[in-house]
Amino acid sequence: MKRDYLHRIIGPLLGILIWAFADLVPGKPEVTTMAGIAVWMAWWWMSEAMPLAVTSLLPILLFPVMGIAAAKDVAGQYMDNIIFLFIGGFILAFALERWNLHKRLALRILTAVGTKPSNILLGVMLTAYLISMWISNTACVMMLLSAVLALIIHVEEHIQDEKAKKKFAAALLIGLAYSASIGGMATLVGTPTNMIFYRAYKEAFPTSDAVNFVSWMKIGIPVSFALLVFTWFLLRYIFIRGKSKLGIEKNYFGKSYKELGPMSYEEKIVLFIFSLTALLWFTRSAIDFGRMKFPGWASLFGKHAEYVQDSTVAIFAAICLFLIPSKQAPGQSIITWREAEKLPFDIILLFGGGFALAYGFDSSGLSIWLAGKLNILNGLPVPLIIAGMCLLVTIISEFASNVASIQLMLPILIALYKPLGVEPLMLLIPATLAASLGFMLPVATAPNTIVFGSKRIRVVDMYKAGFWVDVAGIVIITAVVMVLS
Repeated sequence: MKRDYLHRIIGPLLGILIWAFADLVPGKPEVTTMAGIAVWMAWWWMSEAMPLAVTSLLPILLFPVMGIAAAKDVAGQYMDNIIFLFIGGFILAFALERWNLHKRLALRILTAVGTKPSNILLGVMLTAYLISMWISNTACVMMLLSAVLALIIHVEEHIQDEKAKKKFAAALLIGLAYSASIGGMATLVGTPTNMIFYRAYKEAFPTSDAVNFVSWMKIGIPVSFALLVFTWFLLRYIFIRGKSKLGIEKNYFGKSYKELGPMSYEEKIVLFIFSLTALLWFTRSAIDFGRMKFPGWASLFGKHAEYVQDSTVAIFAAICLFLIPSKQAPGQSIITWREAEKLPFDIILLFGGGFALAYGFDSSGLSIWLAGKLNILNGLPVPLIIAGMCLLVTIISEFASNVASIQLMLPILIALYKPLGVEPLMLLIPATLAASLGFMLPVATAPNTIVFGSKRIRVVDMYKAGFWVDVAGIVIITAVVMVLS
């Protein structure tokens, strides 16, 4: 408790020291003010001196009082459309849990990968990696979270040591979040940052055809797969080292799956909604394979196509579950509000705090100040330019959203590639890939926040693993781009 109080004091003290002794941009005090707030919040988040949701409320207090942004604008960040993707996805997860479909999915995965903990971790990570190539990493984690939690519960029954149980759960949940973000790096449609790059590149270089679905994958797949392999070895080393077997017979999970019997009507309905949701997520946006382009179903809405987002699909699925009646529970729907009341509102606040922090970076000009530090790269060898730029983008992405960080960086890099003497794609592609890094904090990416909402991960677990994944990501991106470009 004394340690918590010490960290509670250190957070605001660091902010005060920055406000008192730094002047990052003369004539623009809001940049320094925002830097102090960011350091304060980062310290409280990493030390867990205060409940994470309480730290997430600081922007609502500090931004208006200290002249960063109006209260109504800050409050709006706590209802971003991604939060409704989170809400809809969790309601879908509650339906899987209510009718035990999550147990069926978990046992199916366990039957396929076997009983070795490291293989179970690899199975989860490969599944998330492959799915997130084609749908948003946030939607991917929402799809798989219930099955992974059920898988953890099944495996924990065969682990005696309580500390080992916690480490195994942390490995799988962190592996799920990280591999979903890593998988999104592989294809142009895997994450919004890649599509933002593609759009910006086409606008800046309209006559160039150097980038398409296939050419991106030539770099995206080597980078993402190498980072996935590194992450698996790292999580295995940190969390499940020495745990070679669970001490159960090889076909135990197969027998357990058969004991579940045939699927019930409710399970079939939930599976149908689950599959339909995944399909709608996958096909919402256009998929460009270079010579072939498949329009997404959102294009049916004409000029309003951009109004429809993944969150729209998630809420559609949730409402369907509230509408369809149950046979086993007459008078009730597949999901009831009793299940929905279990929504983790502390994690919703954590989401909002992350979005508010990103908004503060942008509105105060702190992001522009950080990006301006790229001038120090002038005259350096190309590998150091790429690595330094990736480091800066990664740091920004830890606190701002990856979309916000790449939207900020692309115009600056397009303007800087000539003075730096580097081909534009040698800067733009690494920066875009680096924007998908940011693995240290629960608020760094939506997948991190979602798995943290399971309450089975400590912040220290995430930044202990995330630091090395960030470092490896920067090294791998730099190496692959230098070799393949």
